[in-house]
Amino acid sequence: MRLTKEQFLEKLPLPATPKWPEGVWDIEAFRHGTLSVLLFTPRGTDYQTNHTQDELYFIIGGSGVFESGAETFEFAEGDVLFVPAGRNHRFQRFSDDLVTWAVFYGPQGGEEQQQQNTIQPKEKP
Repeated sequence: MRLTKEQFLEKLPLPATPKWPEGVWDIEAFRHGTLSVLLFTPRGTDYQTNHTQDELYFIIGGSGVFESGAETFEFAEGDVLFVPAGRNHRFQRFSDDLVTWAVFYGPQGGEEQQQQNTIQPKEKP
């Protein structure tokens, strides 16, 4: 299977919604088990909220500033950004050509929460 940004960019934007008044700028490209791959290319303002799964962004075009919890940092084409499940995050001050693959994966609540909920046997001394 091969996914190209062009085959999904031509389908955007989707119609505006109350949450995304400037149009919906993401589209699911692929799903398999817990894995979901979206093409995300916000325009104007990034209105997204936190998600229930861990997430990776692969920046394939553009640049800007990314806010993840209390952290804020610059990003550019070629970067990969990680956001754990449940963390507030958004793209800030981004270029008009921002395009990312957003990859959601793992259990609801994120892998870290799942690990915390798993009882680990104690090692013998």
